[in-house]
Amino acid sequence: MLKKITIVFLVFGLIITEACTKLDERFQGDTTQSNVASSNGNTGVLLQSLYNSMTSTFTWVLNVFPLQEICTDEAIFPTRGGDWDDNGIWRSLHSHKWAANHDVIKKCFNSLNGINYQATDLLRYNPTVQQQAEARFIRAWVMYLLLDMYDQVPYRDPGESLVGPSRVRKGTEALDYIISELNGIESDLPGGPAYIANKYAVKTLLMKCYLNKMIYKNRADPPAADPADMNIVIGLADDIIKNGPFGFSLNYYDNFAPDNTTKGKENIFTLLNEAGSTPNNSIWITWCLSLHYSQDFGAGFNGCSTLSDFYKKFEPADKRRGIVYSTVGSPPNPANAINAGFLVGQQYDYFSGEPLFDRHGAPLVFIPEVNNIETGINNEVTGIRAIKYFPDWANFSSPDNDFVFFRFTDVLLMKAEAIERGGAATNAGIYGSDAKSILNSIRMDSSRGASALSTVSLDDIYDERGRELWWEGWRRQDMIRFKKFLLPFQEKNYQSDPAYLLFPIPDEQIAVNPNLKQNSGY
Repeated sequence: MLKKITIVFLVFGLIITEACTKLDERFQGDTTQSNVASSNGNTGVLLQSLYNSMTSTFTWVLNVFPLQEICTDEAIFPTRGGDWDDNGIWRSLHSHKWAANHDVIKKCFNSLNGINYQATDLLRYNPTVQQQAEARFIRAWVMYLLLDMYDQVPYRDPGESLVGPSRVRKGTEALDYIISELNGIESDLPGGPAYIANKYAVKTLLMKCYLNKMIYKNRADPPAADPADMNIVIGLADDIIKNGPFGFSLNYYDNFAPDNTTKGKENIFTLLNEAGSTPNNSIWITWCLSLHYSQDFGAGFNGCSTLSDFYKKFEPADKRRGIVYSTVGSPPNPANAINAGFLVGQQYDYFSGEPLFDRHGAPLVFIPEVNNIETGINNEVTGIRAIKYFPDWANFSSPDNDFVFFRFTDVLLMKAEAIERGGAATNAGIYGSDAKSILNSIRMDSSRGASALSTVSLDDIYDERGRELWWEGWRRQDMIRFKKFLLPFQEKNYQSDPAYLLFPIPDEQIAVNPNLKQNSGY
């Protein structure tokens, strides 16, 4: 990794480490009930702390994002000479060569379990009915991710002694528990706002549970989807469509803008970021990660890129591919350069309009070609860069953009897929009753500007999910559900071993908890 940003990572690493120390469940014997902090009766503070605990886990580069995106056909973290080598941890993700001791995989498992434990611990302090439901939803959400990525979900009862090892649910047992929890709390949650656990977030997560149910039965050789499960997905979608306040935002990128709290009409569940005050707010990483060192006040990290094969899936007129965007406080952008979406070609200073240069003095021209290991003199310009969250220029390092978990268009796409997988077509809202109508309602909206599809198959839905939800953390799951994950893709020209359908359990966790077993193949 580049030396000039190593200090940035070290400083933030210390902050995150300190924060996560309070979240990660300790090894057996390290913690007793007597040294767990008490709430002093202030469950509201504990609940806010629980929400805050998700910030670094989901917005920091060393956690969920690389495991859900870098190992797919959407994103790559190329080693650029001596930059971003990091002992090969990024290369191994994209090439499906990670090992059981992979540092990011370990950190993610521990961070998610930390949130799981913190949510459970809150429940022993007599929270209100709604506070209890919010904590249980957050717990169900991280349990779902643990199930999806690791297939093993540690759990305890509220107030249970920490001396013994936590118990573990796996596969459909874990899924059934998550579903029961979600059904049990929906009536105790409000309809919004999006930045707290709410009943529409419950319905959306339930849709994902049922849509992926056949995968959790057998990832390597899943059975066909059960039409009854698909009908549940469709019914939940119709409930959200008919009763929720959601619709298309005026601009696709409004959903990710600094003021997306109000402008993001599609956002169902988000993580609230308040400029300058949200602890561990690392959402600025989402734009610095891709950009070159000379971009954005010189804060770019020159890291992540998308793949040219994925970029080609977009029509040139599709606004999701890239647009000129602005919000209050944005620089003037006199070059009228694309600054949201995928950045290709000559890059410009957004204040002066002057062309930018790389560190060798060559024009900063991003090219589509990129390799997992870049060694040439042009290694600073290889790869198409991606900006999903538009920079908060007024609060650059502590921005106001809310982090998005669930969006309304995902609900529509899941409904279309459930119909194609054998569910009964229904007519709800203005979006049509079949998969083609639903997809075209998204594509042809002025916020997207893509052309209509004449026919729609499951492969078309898979591609549309990529175009709509790129870099939002769903590609790995989608590739597995559509049986694409193990297949060759750009910069991984071979069939992967089925072991990589799951991530390994950290060795040190297995060593202290006999209820955890290493996943097959590791």
